Formats: sequence, structure tokens, C-alpha cells
Amino acid sequence: MEKKVTPYKDSDLNKKKQVEQMFDNISKNYDGLNRVISLGSDTRWRKKVIKKVCNTKPNTVLDIATGTGDLAIQFAKQLPNASVTGLDLSEGMLSVARKKIAGTDLEKNLKFVKGDSEKLPFEDNSFQAITVSFGIRNFEDLEKGLSEIYRVLAPGGIFMILETSVPTKFPFKQGYNLHTKYFLPWVGRIFSKDKSAYKYLSESASVFPYGERLNNILRKIGFIDVQHAPQTLGVATIYSAKK
Repeated sequence: MEKKVTPYKDSDLNKKKQVEQMFDNISKNYDGLNRVISLGSDTRWRKKVIKKVCNTKPNTVLDIATGTGDLAIQFAKQLPNASVTGLDLSEGMLSVARKKIAGTDLEKNLKFVKGDSEKLPFEDNSFQAITVSFGIRNFEDLEKGLSEIYRVLAPGGIFMILETSVPTKFPFKQGYNLHTKYFLPWVGRIFSKDKSAYKYLSESASVFPYGERLNNILRKIGFIDVQHAPQTLGVATIYSAKK
């Protein structure tokens, strides 16, 4: 059983509620801090996800744990004839996302909705493409969340995950450990009012099942054509699967 890491050690709330509270707290600083913490690499990783999804020419796209909406916005721009939905548990993050598209043409084919990734408010087989970017490790019940994604993904549809992982080779593993243990929490303390948030983000990444372990979980749920591609020496991994 995986160690359960939560944002607030002294809270009586379950992980899901704590994650919602955490992202509400850091929503205003989230975009800028992401660029700093990943040294700008997160933008490059997302572009790879966007390209692969767009190559399948989906008519319906769901971005789960959409946060401030960056990925969903790019889908709406590059797939102007598709219906794009961004879903997140945090109203604070969604409010930032909605401000980004307010008064633009993107409001025609992009909507942001508050919802639970482990109880998706959509019919079976609703989306031809589904993505989760740096959010799947925040699921309280990983297999339940993946099962919900499988349910709402249309047959033949593509599912892609972008998530942090841990390098396995020296000296990159050691460098990564220093970066996440010291640099990431330090940046969070300096620039965010929530001192626990970025410590949680690094701790949750360290215990999350990445690589072939996550591939096997996806296969267990029922996904096929499961593949993974480590990024930037293994500090992140892109996963793709189909239904």
C-alpha cells in the first residue's frame, strides 16, 4: 500500500478536502511558481501532450485537475471546432482560469466546471480525449479516479497523463532529491502564503507510483496501448493510453 501524503498533517479533513483547500490557497501564485520550480520545463512538457492529443483530432476534450486552465486553453485554441471542458476541485484555481478567457472567443468552445475527479459529472463515453497534468497524484483513491476516467472516455479515445517522477540514475537522482527536498519548499515559503503546500507537492511526488508501476495500474483498470516517456532525465513522465 502506498504511503498516504496529505498537505496538512494536523488537519482532520480527508485528503480530497485538504487538496481543495491547498489549491484555493495557492491559486494566485500557482502559475508563476510552477515556472520557477520546474525551471520552465513544464511548458515544454505540456506542448508534447497537446501535440499528441491534437493529432488525434478529437471533437470532445476533458482536462481533469485543470488548475488555472493552461492546458485546456491550448486545446481550445488549437481545436477551435472541439468542445473542451476543464474540471477542477478548487474554485480558487477555476476563478483564475475563467478570468483568462473572459471576453474572448475561447468562451465559445471552452468551459470550466467544478467537480470531483473520482465522481465525474459526465455520461459514459463522453470524451474522445482526456488529460491530467500534474494532478493525478492528488487523487485520494487513484484507482477509483482512473476508473472514472475510463468510464467517460469514448472507445478508441486517448488518455494522457503528465506527472512528476523520480530520476533513477546518478547523479540526477541525487540532484532531484536536493531540488525537491530543499529548493521547492524554500520557494514555496518565500512566495506563497501556504507554507505546507509546496512541501506536500514534493512529498507526494516522491511516493507516487511512476513508470511501469503506473502503467500496470492503467492496464488493470482496462486501458490498452499503455506507454510512458520520461522527460528531462526522468523528473517528469508522459503517459498515454487508449480505451
